[in-house]
Amino acid sequence: MLWLLIAFALVFAFINGFRDSSSIMAGVIASRSMSPRLARTLCGFAELAAPFLFGVAVARSLTTGLVNPQMITLTTITIAMAAALVWTVVAWLRGIPSSSSHALVGGILGAALMVSGPKAIVTGGLLKVVLPLFLAPGIGLGAGFAAMQIILFAARDATPRANRFFQRLQIVTMLGLALSHSANDAQKSMGMITLGLLLSGKLTSFEVPIQVIALCAVAIALGASRGDWRLIRTLGRKIYVIRPINALASQSASAIVILVSAILGAPVSTSQVISMALLGSGAAERVNKVRWQVGGEMLLTWFLTVPVTMLISALLVGVAQGIMAWIS
Repeated sequence: MLWLLIAFALVFAFINGFRDSSSIMAGVIASRSMSPRLARTLCGFAELAAPFLFGVAVARSLTTGLVNPQMITLTTITIAMAAALVWTVVAWLRGIPSSSSHALVGGILGAALMVSGPKAIVTGGLLKVVLPLFLAPGIGLGAGFAAMQIILFAARDATPRANRFFQRLQIVTMLGLALSHSANDAQKSMGMITLGLLLSGKLTSFEVPIQVIALCAVAIALGASRGDWRLIRTLGRKIYVIRPINALASQSASAIVILVSAILGAPVSTSQVISMALLGSGAAERVNKVRWQVGGEMLLTWFLTVPVTMLISALLVGVAQGIMAWIS
């Protein structure tokens, strides 16, 4: 069961990197600031380095901060990981920009409630984990809007040649965004594996081993070095025509929001923050420039993810219990 959990967590990290790197690269590719090959390479290296540079606050808050380890089993969190992976794969195959963070939270809550009941949930931790997830869209939108307004004011007398400067600066902001993404999202798989090691008796306390950090870093970096081109097209073309200044504003705002969240131990959805920051930077220029219907569809998907994955997780628990009863 432990090996199964580790396999699920690493696949989850790979798909997480694959999908979310599309959000990271969409702006620079759509604005023609960087070639797709160079963007993927730089993004992959940044994603690989980040887990070694930042702490593990998110890993702790998403696992032991959300559920009581004494009330759950290794089987419970393996099923939770499986539920999150099922929804993530379905969303990937359908090209839906869903949130892997929401999927993992829903999977954990559904499995824990089904097996152990409400007593397994840490109420204070639930608030700390779920609240940032649902506040993230508004924060990303506001940050993108504010960043765009600041850049527009600073460049109010600039000539069109300023676009070349913005394009070069995007290399730095994209790297910062990739670092902040991996610093937050790689920890989700790290936390699940470490919790599994704790429940199986391999660890005596919740301390993330360096081997686990390395495995998750490699998995998310490999995924990030590929990129999902369907999501790149959705974010880079369907919302509005992105210019270098839009990409620069949204990347800068997103990187700050995600990195601060990682340091504070608040798990946020990278795809949410980046996508809404793109909407905000476009709205700062002209509100009707943005195709708000696309943003609304993404928001609906994000809000449905937690209850859907809770249901998937509960169903998987029921199936597992039925199989065990039949065997015995």
